[in-house]
Amino acid sequence: MAILYALISRGKVVLAEYTWTSGNFPTITRVLLAKIPSSDAKMSYVYDQYVFHYVVEDGITYLCMAEESDRRRLPFTFLDEIKNRFLAQYGQRIHTAIAFAMNEDFGRVIQKQMDLFNQPDADQFASLHKQLDDVRNVMVQNIEMVLERGEKLELLVDKTDQLQNQAFVFARSAKKLKYAMFWKKVKIYSLIASVTILILLILFAVACNPNGSKCKV
Repeated sequence: MAILYALISRGKVVLAEYTWTSGNFPTITRVLLAKIPSSDAKMSYVYDQYVFHYVVEDGITYLCMAEESDRRRLPFTFLDEIKNRFLAQYGQRIHTAIAFAMNEDFGRVIQKQMDLFNQPDADQFASLHKQLDDVRNVMVQNIEMVLERGEKLELLVDKTDQLQNQAFVFARSAKKLKYAMFWKKVKIYSLIASVTILILLILFAVACNPNGSKCKV
């Protein structure tokens, strides 16, 4: 499962967003934002083979679009992560900021977290995350339940960009793994060398005087 798009908004005022691949989902989310109530809530809307997950807290909406999957824990953990970072970075400014006021700076934060959560082992990270609320209780509805007739648009996602981004993330993960394995081998060889030297020193001390003279040959 890949998270493809995310935004943070105050009502219909988008404060920051980032898209992992090209498509028309930013347009679709503008329609969806008008339907999301301002009261605190957690919800998922199925839209074809994709799902829009969102959390509303204190009038601020944290939303992401991901490929449809049974692993809803991952996108909600992602939303919780960007929510905490957003609040820590901007505080009360989020309630008065104009549209896209935080986009330049926080868009990069969203990108970094999206890259992290789109890695193959991201679900393990999500399972260890402090947010262990049972997401099975999150209501899931079809998008047509909230959109009026004629409002649903065809969701277009550029698969080429998506595959390129996934290939980049996988390559970076493989590079990190290769780097980690290299240093693991270095540590093992260093430990073996240290133990060998220690054993030789002990044998030398047993066979010889402290000054190295009168060794037993």
